[in-house]
Formats: sequence, C-alpha cells, structure tokens
Amino acid sequence: MKSAKQAPEVSYFDYIIVGGGTAGCPLAATLSEKFHVLLLERGGSPYGNRDITELSHFGLTLADTAPDSPAQRFVSEDGVPNTRARVLGGGSCLNAGFYSRASPAYVKSAGWVGALVNQSYRWVERTVAFEPPVLRWQSALQHGLLEAGVTPFNGFTYDHVYGTKIGGTIFDREGHRHTAADLLEHANPNGLTVLLHATAARILFRRTGGSARPVAYGVVFIDAAGSEHRAYLNKGEKNEIILCAGALGSPQLLMLSGVGPKHQLQSLGIDVVVEQPMVGQSMSDNPMNAIFVPSPALVETSLIQVVGITRFGSFIEGSSGSNFARLELKFGVFSPFQTGEAGSKITGFFHKAGDLPMSHMRGGFILEKLMGPLSTGQLVLKNKNPNDNPSVTFNYFKEPEDLKVCVQGIKMIEKVIQSKAFSRFRFEFTSMEELLKIMLNSPINMLPKHGNASKSVEQFCKDSVMTIWHYHGGCRVGEVVDEDYRVLGIDALRVIDGSTFKISPGTNPQATVMMLGR
Repeated sequence: MKSAKQAPEVSYFDYIIVGGGTAGCPLAATLSEKFHVLLLERGGSPYGNRDITELSHFGLTLADTAPDSPAQRFVSEDGVPNTRARVLGGGSCLNAGFYSRASPAYVKSAGWVGALVNQSYRWVERTVAFEPPVLRWQSALQHGLLEAGVTPFNGFTYDHVYGTKIGGTIFDREGHRHTAADLLEHANPNGLTVLLHATAARILFRRTGGSARPVAYGVVFIDAAGSEHRAYLNKGEKNEIILCAGALGSPQLLMLSGVGPKHQLQSLGIDVVVEQPMVGQSMSDNPMNAIFVPSPALVETSLIQVVGITRFGSFIEGSSGSNFARLELKFGVFSPFQTGEAGSKITGFFHKAGDLPMSHMRGGFILEKLMGPLSTGQLVLKNKNPNDNPSVTFNYFKEPEDLKVCVQGIKMIEKVIQSKAFSRFRFEFTSMEELLKIMLNSPINMLPKHGNASKSVEQFCKDSVMTIWHYHGGCRVGEVVDEDYRVLGIDALRVIDGSTFKISPGTNPQATVMMLGR
C-alpha cells in the first residue's frame, strides 16, 4: 500500500481494478493469489483514523467536508443529501455496520451458484462479521416489532428471512470497525500493488486485427500531485480491467472513457468508443424515512442491529443514543452539515436544537426502508473532471407503489412505538403527529415541506425522504453488462459493484457486494 505519487509513469499488470471499495478489496485479494494485480483507490487509508474505525466516533467522518475527506458529499437532483465513499474499504468505512446476506431467491434470480455464494460469504464473515450485543433499546425494538406483527422471531442470523431478527455487524465487541480493506490481509503480497490517492481518469481502448469490438488495455490515473500515470495490461487473453468504483463511479468512468449515451458524450467533447445508451440509466435509491422517538429513559449507543423484514416490502430498523438527535442530525445518519446555499437553509435549526433540554435529544430513530423501489432515475456527467460528482436523479416515489409501501412502513413504526414492549422508551403523551413534526422540522433534506405533512402519511413520506446509501444501478446486468459482468460490446472490461444491481440485496448490500468481489 503506497501513494500513487510513488508509482512509475508506466506499469504492467494482469488485472487492473479501479476502486478499492467493498467489491474491489475482496476481488483484489482473490486475484492476487495467482496473478499480478493493481488496485487503484482514489482515497486514502482507513487505518489510524478513529472517526472511521471506532463506533463511538460514528458520523464524524460523514461531517468531514475537507477536499480529501473519506466521505464525498453530493446532493441528488431530488434534493436529498447523500454520500459516496472515498477511502480504501469504500462504504464499509462509513456505514452503520449492518451485515446481512441476500435471500436465496435473490441469489437464484441473479444466476449465481449457491454453493460458491455461501462459500464466499463465509470467507468474508471470518474477517469482518460479528454478532452484536443487543442491549435495552434494541431489545425493546425487537420485542416491539414482534408485538406489532413482524413475526416470527428468527434470532441471530446473517440470513435474509421474513420476520424479526438480529443481524450481523462489522463492529466487534470492543466497538472497532472491520472494513472490506481488512480482506486485503488475505492477499498475496507479491501479487498485489495497492495505490492510494490514485484517481482513474479514463480507460484506454484499441481495436485489433480489424475487429469492430474495442479492447480495454490500460488505465490512465492521476496522483495527488496531479501527475498522470498509465497502467497497462500484460499480454494474455484472460487479463482484464475491472471497475469496482460504485454506482456513481463506474458509470461515470465508462462515460469519461467514451462508453455511454452518444449525445451526452459528444456534448462534452468526449470521443465515442461505444454508443451505450443505458450507461447511467436505471439509477435507483432505496428511500428511507425515519422517526425520532425521544426517550425518558437512558439508552445505549447502538447502530443497526435488529431488523423487521416485512412481507409488504419494507425493512424496519433503528439506532439509539444519548444526545442522539443533535449529533445524528448534525453529523451523520441522515443529513450531514451542508455548505454554501444548502447550509444556510438549515443553520437555524441547530440554533434551536442547541437550546433544547438533553431529554429531548436522548432516544432513537426507528426507520423504514423500501426493499426494491420501482422508481428509477439517471446519472449525467456535469463535466470531464473525474473528481467531480456527476448529476444524479433517483425520482423517489415517482411510482405510486413505492409510496404505498412507505405508508405501510410508517404505520408499522407507529405500532412499534405504541407497543407495550417499547413503552419505557417513549414519553407517554407524545402523539404520532408530534413525532412526525420533529422530523419535518429537522434539516434532513432540501425539499419544501407541506403544511399537511404531519397529518398525511403520504405527504410525510415525500417531504421527509432520506437515503440510507444503498443507491445502485447505472451499469445494470442485461443493460450494460452481461450475466458474467462483462461490459457489452467491449472485450477485457468488467464491472463488479452495486452499479450492476437491479435491486439492492438483503437489508444492507455490503455483505453481498463483498461476497461478489470474492
């Protein structure tokens, strides 16, 4: 592992992997067993950064607005703040740590070999997955879900099954985060080169032997000082470039390299290598809506541990802590501090929040997330700078069916809050309308709020929509890549990450993305 500034101007490898995230790290470790592999990561190392590694610091990295922050913020055209990872280990360095597999039905529909999938999950789990200690607040959520009818109770399991369960976590018992970068421990050090602060600018293509199909043969990347380097593939029929840059990064790099919608590329002066109209299309984000429940009782600091997997298409989860509302609204789970125009819109809230008594800040968020939203949008390049975020639209709740599921999810959360099991963690006379108003008055997104949103669950869903960072699409299987993740119409180029998904797997995709890399 070294800075890209130390890399030679020209180098040669059997495989070049762009993106050292949840897919790229296990993929690099696996290929290095037999091949000479280059892993390019545009961010730095997670090691030594307590804001990444320690559960007690959760959220602080998301609030880091430095140009080289591990969390690169963007706001979708829908007006919802979001984050993309910029660090070795990817989203596993930033998220709330929940670890859960995809369902057998998902595995079958993806065309994966079940035995190899399970073997790969187990390989990942030996390094990064743990059983969480379930304390009082999470236990109350668990029993509240069961009381509300999200049955049966499935105990602790990594499996995706209907009912209420305790899932895995990538935080160990000491509160230390284990990321996808830890999987590099299994790499052959003689077969792997990891370059940090190495931003891929474009993929190089050529046509050989009169073939109409372009062949990927190298990557141009830029180091932190702005110097350009080139990495080429060694000669060999099986040697490849593999994009693991995520649902924003992979379609963005394809388009910067001349693979994408012709009119969009030409408008930016990018030479078209392959006209591929579906690159950047079918972008989807699982909408999330949450309710903060102030608690009269002390609560533990907990991230996602218990989940209710409903049959109507919503996942119910929660996280808790002391002084939680102030910290989480300001720093982490929902809306990190915005800058510029966005920041001016929400500054006033924090002046008000700072005057509230501590008892109003203690408690937890209970959230619902749609399983497989039907609504989709698109990703569009703003310019030719690979460091800049593209423009992304997810069209939350464009499809009426998505809104129906959200309404059912919010009503299920209300049942949990009103359950006997959860009674010690709610104020007795707090109405659901008051709880909805807490969220509507909080800086969770850039959307205008409607006066009836605390009385209409449908309007609340629309006005309070947030992300839980499970966005996907842009290089979907069957549209941009085939079932073996090879880019259609191009040789020696694959995409292996969340951009290939039609539906985000499981309750959290990170387990499956790491498995897929393996």
